[in-house]
Amino acid sequence: MSRTENREATTTEYSVPGLAEPVEILIDAWGVPHLYAASQDDLFLAQGFNAARDRLFQLDLWRRRGLGLLAEVLGESYVEHDRAARLFLYRGDMGEEWRAYGDDTERITTAFVNGVNAYVALCREEPDQSPPEFGLLEYEPAYWEPSDVARIRSHGLRYNLHDEVARALTLRDHGTEVEELRRRRDPAPHRVRVPEGLDLTVIPDDVLRVYTLATTPPWAADSTPRQGLDGSNNWVIAPSRTATGRPLLANDPHRAITLPALRYLAHLSAPGIDVIGAGEPALPGISIGHNGHLAFGLTIFPIDQEDLYVYRTDPEEPHAYWYQGRWEPMTPVTEEIPVRGGDPVTVELWFTRHGPVIREHPERDAAFAVRAAWLGPGMAPYLGSVDYMRARDPDAFVAALRRWGAPGENQVYAAPDGTIGWRPAGRVPVRRGWDGTLPVPGDGRYEWDGFLDIDELPSVRDPERGWFATANEMNLPPDHPHDSATVTYDWYAPTRRDRIGEELAARSGWTVEDCVRLQTDQLSLPARRVREFLAAARGTDGEPLAAPVAAALDLLVDWDARLTADSAAAALFEVWYRRHLRPALLRRALDGIDGLDGIDGIDGLTGEGADSEERSDRAGSARALARILPVEDVAADPRIDLDLLAADPDPALLRATLATAFGEVSGLLGPDPAGWSWGALLHAHPRHPVAALLDGRPVPDWASVGPLPRGGSADTVGAAAYGSGFRQTTGATFRLVVDVGSWDDSVAMNSPGQSGDPASAHYADLFDAWAADAAFPLLYSRGQVAKHTAATITLRPPGGSR
Repeated sequence: MSRTENREATTTEYSVPGLAEPVEILIDAWGVPHLYAASQDDLFLAQGFNAARDRLFQLDLWRRRGLGLLAEVLGESYVEHDRAARLFLYRGDMGEEWRAYGDDTERITTAFVNGVNAYVALCREEPDQSPPEFGLLEYEPAYWEPSDVARIRSHGLRYNLHDEVARALTLRDHGTEVEELRRRRDPAPHRVRVPEGLDLTVIPDDVLRVYTLATTPPWAADSTPRQGLDGSNNWVIAPSRTATGRPLLANDPHRAITLPALRYLAHLSAPGIDVIGAGEPALPGISIGHNGHLAFGLTIFPIDQEDLYVYRTDPEEPHAYWYQGRWEPMTPVTEEIPVRGGDPVTVELWFTRHGPVIREHPERDAAFAVRAAWLGPGMAPYLGSVDYMRARDPDAFVAALRRWGAPGENQVYAAPDGTIGWRPAGRVPVRRGWDGTLPVPGDGRYEWDGFLDIDELPSVRDPERGWFATANEMNLPPDHPHDSATVTYDWYAPTRRDRIGEELAARSGWTVEDCVRLQTDQLSLPARRVREFLAAARGTDGEPLAAPVAAALDLLVDWDARLTADSAAAALFEVWYRRHLRPALLRRALDGIDGLDGIDGIDGLTGEGADSEERSDRAGSARALARILPVEDVAADPRIDLDLLAADPDPALLRATLATAFGEVSGLLGPDPAGWSWGALLHAHPRHPVAALLDGRPVPDWASVGPLPRGGSADTVGAAAYGSGFRQTTGATFRLVVDVGSWDDSVAMNSPGQSGDPASAHYADLFDAWAADAAFPLLYSRGQVAKHTAATITLRPPGGSR
């Protein structure tokens, strides 16, 4: 392995084993690599090499976390995380696994991993070429196996285990009325029924602890979005509604605000493929983008692909569980976890016929396991895009989605001939006679009956209105058979989709720039609705208002409901709505529930006898409020509290909460509202994982970027969920708008930058533009790419071209 560099000409050459012919990589002014190869084998090897060149530490951490190898380089404190991760690896037959994807997915993945390994070898041979994180943490990057890419499952988005457990614990502690308040849903209301044989009192509060360890990065536990915050927007617009007469496709996935960025933009060109867009850097191919024939994008279609199974275990043998009239043994797997600076730790992993055991409860003769569709063959997150990214027309794209497994996605597409469409994809378990909204006994009565055929899901092509949009909302048509083939009952709030639809339906003449503005739109529908009730706060009794209330109303009454970074009213509204008004409305509703302070609300909820004495200390409205509105929950469904407000816009409640909110903002930003702004509170400040891994050692300056002021909220199309300190945790760090057919007029954004190397000019060069809601050209044609090339990299076979 060798590397030569000409800094004056910004050209670099690498000798890369495994290449048959040279590969040229043109890096444009925004850090997007355009890879040109003579064959697809060389192309995907080069993609892996280039991904490692820009993101090697991120890739290494992805692999170690997924395989359960963190303790090997970070020490004993990560053994528990490693054990948890190993429970959720794919452990089936690899032949079956590879066959479940596109015909050449194994070959492409192997080439990609060979490229990653070629760059790993360079860094091991020449340590000064390694990213600085390896030096700080004092370890070398590891080599990969192709199977690593497919076996790692815990990095994907998952649904709906957290929902069903939260629902069970709410029922266990507080009864049906509190649960119905917590998860009120419309337009698909569903009354929860406890499965026969399920004793809710057996389920411990920490039943998901191991599952959470496996699926949450330990260095980001305080900032990783909870399930339900990982949303996205996408839409397609037909030629009849655009300014150019060409279709438009827009997509902005909402994920954690990270450093480096979660996604990586690349352009992959070789005979038979010419695709550009974004994927995740540890995976081959492109999942969101276009290929010169078709544009494609995705948002979460939240299929319920998980269930918690509750087992009655043998008092004499806790690793045996009752199944179909007999005791069935769990399957043990013994593994050694290597530990830096210590002896390997031997761990035992236990599995049932349904999946990994995440909690044992011998005091109650119980155990708990997760059944997850995403642990089956062909379910590695996003790997299915390797097949569809080369589709040359809508029919081929839809056909390729038959192989898509996880996560569930709303796939939209658009072609230069004017065709636009939507096709949800993902593996949907069939539950006959039960619905997956709660944990179920693992005794054989609650089994999946295969999976839906993708053709049983609805789809749309060329809608009459000229557009189609998704934002994770309940978008099944009225005639979908909810009773026999339920996708999920845990849809996201429709707030973002309602706002997108409102705008798309309002006019024609849409442009790329218009789509970018809509992607970053900060109008809050909840704020606009709440303003309708402000008159009630003024009252009609003629009594003067307290000064804070009068000042608050002066700010809010004529406000345009936009949560812009420079808005004082936005700062007041967000603090009032989320920290004061919403809790007060829910507390009032809880106070009206009979029996909440006792145990009456729980009677009859268990399939087996419940011990009331054991549960008597669980009741009370304070704990019920904490259950239905966790402190960090800034993305709760606004329909719940808005409906409560509409039912009783009590002036006293409005005034009291406005006064306390005004006082809180005064304490945060000063007494004069003229100096307030939402961006003075809400900010983006991504942090590098190394900052949490140095264990008290000095943290380098490059380990964080920002802070910069932001606008929006979890309820706006320009999504910006945040935690208790107003630091943005989730949003669209990647955005794409494709001008279908005039490909060079497409635009994108990827914050904070394309590279994960702190020494790179592209490490954080896009952060300011992203925070200002801007976009850059996503160039496609070779001529335009050449005009904007900032650096050239040539990969050559050892000894030159053959």
